[in-house]
Amino acid sequence: HVQLVESGGGSVQAGGALRLSCNVSGYTFSSECMGWFRQVAGKEREPVAIFDSDGSTRYADFVKGRFAASKDNGKNALSLQMNSLKPEDTAMYFCAAEGIAWGGGYCDETEYKNWGQGTQVTVS
Repeated sequence: HVQLVESGGGSVQAGGALRLSCNVSGYTFSSECMGWFRQVAGKEREPVAIFDSDGSTRYADFVKGRFAASKDNGKNALSLQMNSLKPEDTAMYFCAAEGIAWGGGYCDETEYKNWGQGTQVTVS
């Protein structure tokens, strides 16, 4: 049984920082597709950072230069360091695993088999 549990969310002032963690159990990952996503109430969930199967990480344009995602294969954990936070970053943040892998090491941006319950980030 695969389980993903996010933590680290909270309330912060604009310009501040938060670090999200995602602990994964029941699943051993190395090169599989995984990622961080966010969803604002009333809007569709969107990708924040995708760990492609070729080992690279893709970021959404709106977080480039501010967020840094990492994956620790030994600890089965993901993290998302969020700096220079803006009010528009306010959202529920999710981690996901077992995404669809396309050719060339590219991972899908929406289709993932397993999701965490999310952690709320509020920037004021």
